[in-house]
Amino acid sequence: MPPPPTFDDLFGAPADVAADAPGRVNLIGEHTDYHEGYVLPIVIPQRTRAAARRRDDATVRVWSAVAPERIEEYRLGAERSGRGWLDYVQGLSAALARRGMQLAGSDLRIESTVPVGAGVSSSAALEVSVLRALRQLFHLDLDDVALARAAQAAETDFVGAPVGIMDQMAASLGQDGEALFLDSRTLAFKRIPLPRSIDLIAIDSGVPHQHAGGEYVTRRKESFEAARRLGVGHLRDVSTNRLQEVDALPPTLAKRARHVITENQRVLDAVDALAAEDATRLGAILNASHVSMRDHYEMSTPEVDRLVDLAQRHPDVYGARLTGGGFGGAVVMIARRNTARRAAPQIAEAYGSATGKTATVLVPPTPDERNGT
Repeated sequence: MPPPPTFDDLFGAPADVAADAPGRVNLIGEHTDYHEGYVLPIVIPQRTRAAARRRDDATVRVWSAVAPERIEEYRLGAERSGRGWLDYVQGLSAALARRGMQLAGSDLRIESTVPVGAGVSSSAALEVSVLRALRQLFHLDLDDVALARAAQAAETDFVGAPVGIMDQMAASLGQDGEALFLDSRTLAFKRIPLPRSIDLIAIDSGVPHQHAGGEYVTRRKESFEAARRLGVGHLRDVSTNRLQEVDALPPTLAKRARHVITENQRVLDAVDALAAEDATRLGAILNASHVSMRDHYEMSTPEVDRLVDLAQRHPDVYGARLTGGGFGGAVVMIARRNTARRAAPQIAEAYGSATGKTATVLVPPTPDERNGT
C-alpha cells in the first residue's frame, strides 16, 4: 500500500503549522459529565494530527485519511451540516465564529491513529487537534479550557451529538501518566499521577460505538427526566443519601438515576484510592462501576460483558469496566505492575475465541505507537 499523500502532495505547498491531540479512556465516571458530575479520564498514546496552511480567501479545504479519495471544501460562514466527517471541521469554524474569532480560509490535512467507534473519543481528538492548529495559524486568543468548550459546542450544536465536556477537556488538558480529575460543573481540574504500582490496559471490543442518536440519547433523556422528578436540574445535586427516594421513581428512571448518582461517588472514591495507591480498592470500584453500567444504565453489550469478565478473571488484573459512552467500544483495566504487555494480548485472544470478535489492544501501545508513527 502506498504511503498517504503529504500536505505538499495535496495542496501544492508545505503546511504552516501542525498540531495533535490524544484519544482518551475514562478510568471511571461514565454518563456523569452531562449531569455536571465528576469524571476521571486518562489520555492514550493514539493521537490525531492536523496540519494547516492559511489561504487568502474564505474557502476551507480538508483532506482526511478516513476518506482519502477526495479533498472536501466549504466556505466560512456557509457551514451546512449533513456532510459526514466534514461536519466536525465545519462545526469548529462555526463555533469560533460565534465566539467572535476571525478566521481566513485554510487548507487542512488530518490523519489519526485513534480508532473510530471504540469509545475513546476519536471525535474530540479530531476537534482539539484541528483547533490547536487553527489557534496557531490565526493567533487565536483561546486557552485550553476555552478550546475544549468550542470543541464541545461544535459536536453538540453542529454535529448533533449531545456529548458532555469530558472528552474535549481530556484531549485538551490531559497529559501522559496521569488521570485528569474533572468537575464538569465548574471545569476545575486536578492532575493525579498514576501509581507506579499499576499498569493500565485498554482493549477495543470490536463492537462499534456511536454517540449521535440511538440509545445514548435515550439514556440522557431518561436521566434528565429522573432529575426533574427529584426536583433538580442535574443528578450531580442528588447525594447517595437519597437513594431510597430514587428507588421510588418508576423503575427505568430509578435505574438511570441510581447509576449516575453512585457513579459520581465512585469517582471520588477512585481519586482517594489512587492517592493511597490502593490498587485492590481501585479495582473493586471499577468492577462495581461496570455492574452499574450493565444493570442500571443498561449500556453494555454481551460482547463487552464477556471482555470485562475475562479481564476480571485474569490473575494480574485488579478490575475492569466498560469505558466511554457504551453500547460497544473499549474496556479499561488496571493490572499489576509490569504485567500489561503479557496480560492484554492474553485477554484479547481469549475474547476472540469466546466471541469471534477481533479485539485490539490500545494500551499498552505497540512499538510504532510508542514512537509516534
